[in-house]
Amino acid sequence: MLQQILTDMFISPELLAELSEEQKQVLFIKMREEQVRRWKDREARLEKEDATLTKPKKASVKSVQWLAGMDSDVWVWVMGDHPADQSYEQICDDIIAQRAACQAQREAEELRAKKEAELVKRFSSVLMDSELQLWKEEVERQEVERQEVERQEVERRAAAQEQSQQEKREAEERRRAEEEVRRVEQKRKQEIYMDLREVREERDDQHWQDSLRKSKAADLRRRSIAKQTRDDHRRQSVKALERGRVAAVTKAFGGDRPALPPKPKPRNLTVTSDTLNPKQGVRRTLSTSSREHIIRWFQEEQLPYRAGFQKDQSRIASWFHGIISRQEAEDLLSEGEPGHFLVRVSERILGYVLSYRCKEEFKHFLVDATEGCYMLLGHQIRFTSLAELVEFHEGEPITMSGGEQLLQPCGQRPSGVDYADLFT
Repeated sequence: MLQQILTDMFISPELLAELSEEQKQVLFIKMREEQVRRWKDREARLEKEDATLTKPKKASVKSVQWLAGMDSDVWVWVMGDHPADQSYEQICDDIIAQRAACQAQREAEELRAKKEAELVKRFSSVLMDSELQLWKEEVERQEVERQEVERQEVERRAAAQEQSQQEKREAEERRRAEEEVRRVEQKRKQEIYMDLREVREERDDQHWQDSLRKSKAADLRRRSIAKQTRDDHRRQSVKALERGRVAAVTKAFGGDRPALPPKPKPRNLTVTSDTLNPKQGVRRTLSTSSREHIIRWFQEEQLPYRAGFQKDQSRIASWFHGIISRQEAEDLLSEGEPGHFLVRVSERILGYVLSYRCKEEFKHFLVDATEGCYMLLGHQIRFTSLAELVEFHEGEPITMSGGEQLLQPCGQRPSGVDYADLFT
């Protein structure tokens, strides 16, 4: 099953749901190694094809002509290489400077309007007083004799000169006020620019630090999982070789064991477009099977191997259960203590699931039953029967990280057995 998944580079959601977290990590590492291997093979094949002479292409009506440069090669423009191109920092600085200028200009307009109101209010009162004085002088001039004409003319000239001086003072104050507004605007623009730049630099630095920390944590976690998987495989392989329960990695099993029953007859499966890989034509393991299909598979292919029986094949093992769901298995295990386990026929795929109760949760490990042997998905140790697999893990944990050691089998309910339909 693992080899089939690596060949197709596909795993159905139903099959993925049956895997434990450790099996998912192992499957991810295996699929990644297969992707790297295929990539290297493809690169080598492409290099070999490029070395050979390319066949002349047939003339086509449509054609594409590339713009050539001074070196008669295809002209390529990479954004950022030209001296006139701006860098990311320069573009950000221009945007920040533009925003700061707009905000400073708005504040300068408000300050200019305020100064203008103050100046108008001050000088309007002065002008009103001057006109009133001139009107009074005019009335007095009409009331006095003609001898006062020269004095009135001097007073008018003095008033005109005073008004001119007032206008000059007003223009000077306006100029000073405008210079003050421009100075405040420039200062405010620089302050806003520095504040925005500091905020952007702090945000970019924090983002880089977070990304680096997450990347290091993910790398350490992947290395730890890979090391733990290698240690588990090495330890279990050595233990299995010492006990004499491991067969060769090939399809044929070695050792002096009793001869297996004759190979079951092949199933009559209906091959559809969903069960074939359109590129390679390889048949996938059926992942959505009906209950009748699973029962027929068990009776035709597993029952001749005495699957579900004890090692001496005298009776059905106490840990064996029929086609029950994950929730039903957890309900059975919840009645026992941590370390209870059972082996059930999967209701979704053609295979088995080893359900185990931990202290705070339940774990489900998929058991691959293809090629006439049994092994946990992601492991390399193969067993000739389910009983040997269970007996091995009664002494050795399934994973070193979880320490799942099979301590007590979970039997049937008193109301009746759940595997009756498999043996009828």
